[in-house]
Amino acid sequence: MNYITGYYTTRFGELWDKSLFDLVEEALRGVLKQNNLESSQIDAVFFGNMLAGVLENNLHSTSKIAEILKINVPIFRSEAACASGGVAFNLAKTYLDSNPNKNVLVIGAEKMTDYSPEETITGLSAAASGEEQETGLTFSGLYAMIANFYLEKYHYTEKNLAYVSIKNHYHGTLNEKAHFRRKITLNDVLKSPYIAYPLIVLDSSPISDGASAVIMTNNLSLAKKQKYSVSVLASEMMSDTISLKERKQIDTILATKLSGNKAFKTAKISRKNINVAEVHDCFSIAEILAMEDLGFWEKGKGGKKIKELSTMYGNGGNLIVNTSGGLKAAGHPVGATGIKQIGEIFLQLTNQAEKRQVKNAKYGLAHNVGGSGGTAVVTILAS
Repeated sequence: MNYITGYYTTRFGELWDKSLFDLVEEALRGVLKQNNLESSQIDAVFFGNMLAGVLENNLHSTSKIAEILKINVPIFRSEAACASGGVAFNLAKTYLDSNPNKNVLVIGAEKMTDYSPEETITGLSAAASGEEQETGLTFSGLYAMIANFYLEKYHYTEKNLAYVSIKNHYHGTLNEKAHFRRKITLNDVLKSPYIAYPLIVLDSSPISDGASAVIMTNNLSLAKKQKYSVSVLASEMMSDTISLKERKQIDTILATKLSGNKAFKTAKISRKNINVAEVHDCFSIAEILAMEDLGFWEKGKGGKKIKELSTMYGNGGNLIVNTSGGLKAAGHPVGATGIKQIGEIFLQLTNQAEKRQVKNAKYGLAHNVGGSGGTAVVTILAS
């Protein structure tokens, strides 16, 4: 069995005074301190990052991490667009599954706001197909196509999408490290300008800086010595086509559906056992699709279910979703997102989530997506 014994995250937002590796160092040292561990006790490091090669002109970030930690161990970098962090965690678990009595650091980080919006968006667009890039489609445009199809097929309007943002912004007010910490109303959402019809500004996650890290071990004696630990029941990754036009359905993220089904089978629990989940809400439509494709909601019913706000903290639901604020309000430094999601579940299962603590949370799920659905990672944890 593998265990997470610690989690640290920087604040997410526009962090003008910090470089990528300032953020990396803060997260690494923060999680080591939390576990009272020295870097010499770490056997391997897994780093999730998408844009360092494009924006920082740095394709050897693993060596920089060795320099920061002053260690000589295997260090791996994973890149899978916005799923880079989730994939790093999945690879770390795979490493532990075949290497007994080891301790690993898993970190995700991104520095995005030092660059012009055009530079950042061009970098992010590299996660789309060449044909999509050539036609000028950004991810706003790709998810707008998905949203248009979904709303027309199931007879919903932009108003249904707005409730995702209302809920997640409320959760952001409860998270001191969130990018956005203010409530928004239905009127606020619907009055914001379009970015790609039917998606509007408040349907979209922001460009953020940040870094998040966890320690994972298969050393039971070490796990027992730590103040907090949770069990990793499953971490499953699946892939699909990079291009939307090559998919049989665009209102289903097949990689999510497949990785979710496999994760529940591996974990040997049912969906009803999950008390808290962090799902990938890069755009409001993405959370609705995630809830359906993970099997929490019936396909096509998500537009109705989200209006009930049963997944909002404090509303008495059995499953609370995106307590961190999600990508929408907590922020979306793409490489860090997957680790932050897992870290949020760790906080919930160890009763450390403070103002947003879900009562009696025993099982949690994290769901991380790359691109328009070409990669998905689903992780299930237990207290």
